[in-house]
Amino acid sequence: MANRGLTAKGAATRQRIVDGAAALIRLKGPGATNLDDVLEATATSKSQLFHYFPNGREDLLQAVARHEADQVLAAQQPYLADLTSGRMWQAWRTAVVAHYGELGDRCPLGALTAQLGKTSPRTREIVSELYGTWEACLLAGVQAMAEQGALSPGIAPETAARGILAAIQGGVLMLQATGSLDYLVAGLDAAMFPLAIRGQAGA
Repeated sequence: MANRGLTAKGAATRQRIVDGAAALIRLKGPGATNLDDVLEATATSKSQLFHYFPNGREDLLQAVARHEADQVLAAQQPYLADLTSGRMWQAWRTAVVAHYGELGDRCPLGALTAQLGKTSPRTREIVSELYGTWEACLLAGVQAMAEQGALSPGIAPETAARGILAAIQGGVLMLQATGSLDYLVAGLDAAMFPLAIRGQAGA
C-alpha cells in the first residue's frame, strides 16, 4: 500500500511507521525485529499498522526496503543526476564519502544488501531495481566523460560504471565490518581512476 489515496495525516502516520521500522532493522536486522518492536518504537496500535500494511510483516519489510532504496539515491543528489563534468564527479565523490562516513553502520545500503534483500523475492527485486537505477546514472556520467575524451582508452563505459558501483558496495561493507572509511575511499578512488577528472576541480 503506497501513499496514493491516503490523507496527509494517513501518509504521515504510514511514513512514521516505516521510518521507525527502518531504524530498528538497521540496528537489529530484520530477523530480530518483530511487529511488537515496531509498535512500541512508533507508538502505533496493531489496528493502525495492519490498516497501512494489510499483510503485516511482509508488506512492512517491502515498504522499508523501498524507503531505504530511495534514501540511498536521494543522498547522492543533485550530483548523481548530472555527472557530466570533472567538477560534478568530484562533488559526487565527496558527498558519497561524507554520507557513509557520517552514517557508519547505520546506512540504508548495508541494511538493504546485507539484510532486507534476503527476506523475500519482492525485496530482492527492490534491491535489484536500486542497483539498476544507480548503475544507469553512473553509466550516463561515464559516457559523458568518454565523449569529452576523459575516459582511459580500452575501458568500456559499462565496466567503469559497474566498477565504481562495486567499489561503493565493497567499501560500505568494509566500513560496517571495521568502522574504517579508508576502504571506501581507496576503492572509490581506484575505480574512478580511469576517468581523467584529477585536477578538474574547476571543470
